[in-house]
Amino acid sequence: MSVELVVDSKPSGVVIALLKDGKLVELHEENGQIDYAVGDLYLGRVRKIVPSLNAAFVDVGYEKDAFLHYLDLGPQFSSLNDFTKNTLSKKQKSSKLGYFKLREDIDKNGKIEDVLSASQPILVQVAKEPISSKGPRLSSEVTIAGRFLVLVPFSNKVSISQKIKSYEERDRLRDIVKGILPKNFGVIIRTVAENKKVSEIDSDLKDLIKKWDKMHNKLQYAKPPKRVLGELNRSSSLLRDMLNESFTNIHVNDTVLKDELHKYISSIAPGREKILKHYSGKVNIFERFGVNKQIKSLFGKKVPLSGGGYLIIEHTEAMHVIDVNSGYRKGAEDNQEDNAITVNIEAAEEIARILRLRDMGGIITIDFIDMHKRENNKILHDKFKEFMKGDRAKHNILPPSKFGIIEVTRQRVRPETEIRTAESCPTCNGTGEVQASILLAEQIENNLKYLIKDRKEPHVSLVVHPYLEAYFTKGLFSKRWKWYRSMKKWVSIRPNSSFHLLQYKFVNKKNEEITL
Repeated sequence: MSVELVVDSKPSGVVIALLKDGKLVELHEENGQIDYAVGDLYLGRVRKIVPSLNAAFVDVGYEKDAFLHYLDLGPQFSSLNDFTKNTLSKKQKSSKLGYFKLREDIDKNGKIEDVLSASQPILVQVAKEPISSKGPRLSSEVTIAGRFLVLVPFSNKVSISQKIKSYEERDRLRDIVKGILPKNFGVIIRTVAENKKVSEIDSDLKDLIKKWDKMHNKLQYAKPPKRVLGELNRSSSLLRDMLNESFTNIHVNDTVLKDELHKYISSIAPGREKILKHYSGKVNIFERFGVNKQIKSLFGKKVPLSGGGYLIIEHTEAMHVIDVNSGYRKGAEDNQEDNAITVNIEAAEEIARILRLRDMGGIITIDFIDMHKRENNKILHDKFKEFMKGDRAKHNILPPSKFGIIEVTRQRVRPETEIRTAESCPTCNGTGEVQASILLAEQIENNLKYLIKDRKEPHVSLVVHPYLEAYFTKGLFSKRWKWYRSMKKWVSIRPNSSFHLLQYKFVNKKNEEITL
């Protein structure tokens, strides 16, 4: 299996596509505003205690107060609270916890008003990003994630990922970590640490301790609300969590971002820098790797299946509903059951990809095609769980009900990715007044003449929808050839399937848009 990361850097932000064997499985967008990302540490101030919810609302600088439940304080909250107070008062001058006296764990059945008070400064971590009308969800069980380890301050426990099955390897990792772990710090050993060298694990731990030290230095002079430690940008965090031997290429169209990623890869996986490649093609990077076409196909209300069926996806405030349809794939009467299980398994694989791609969370109900054999329902359930194994978000899948409906709950930590795939009428823009589309070619030709002959632009390329690109270039005596005859300059024409049918623009040699 080949795994590729395609990074499209634009003035408005960075869009990251993760491809497995050419199929789009994850899409992330950074718009430059990276505050309140999952993992960020903030010094907040308690605004209000709500005993009926056993929770508090905390000001972290967002337009709406963030939510902190008692159960999210973490057992070591008393120690964290002392550390925060002592740091703010300059009593805790070192980030090291070797001489820090740990407090007893708080009562897991306690009350929020017994440990927090209004206006109190508090160190918190974003557990869920702001979604819809809700502010961030917070936790005070602070952790700092690295490549192989997750650092847990105020703890002496060493936990190991359950996905590491070998008892010998678990014992080896535990012994390594216990030998290098500073006092009053615990860790969670991640799955990717399996079979790694002592030097790699030690380097990762030192990086995490440096981050904790950086946070402490900022905390000493912080006034709430203030971010004291930021999570990595989305592309770097993806590499941290997923980079392994299966990664074949990382394509980036921006030299500055490429240098940043090169530096990061060399720090977490020395020797793997060669997979990072700068894309300098004239065609849009998402167009070149087929990402735009897949986005158009997978983010609409109706999602086609390769076997002829299709999915209908509806979103509500409370839940998501997916309906599976067989489409034109109709079996004979005596073969209806086989047809249903075939379409359902194909749909289950596509749904697992869509849930991850759109980052759909909460409750999802899926209405599969009815099957009468119990063993087929079990096969579908087992297959669906298998397809969902690659999903890093926590999820639970219930067996099919007697109506053939499967219910899924999936962890939601950031807003769902929404992309409008429906296009406005390109000729009337919804007004109902239609201009003759045949005039478009003449309009483009007149603009080209103006740019080339009047403004003397040295290099002009035309970017259009693929249909228009074909219209202008196909044939022995194509439109482009006629332009060359009349203007004495060859015009490069590039397709872009993200454009609507009659949309176009002119760009220069640096791929910057030329304004008319």
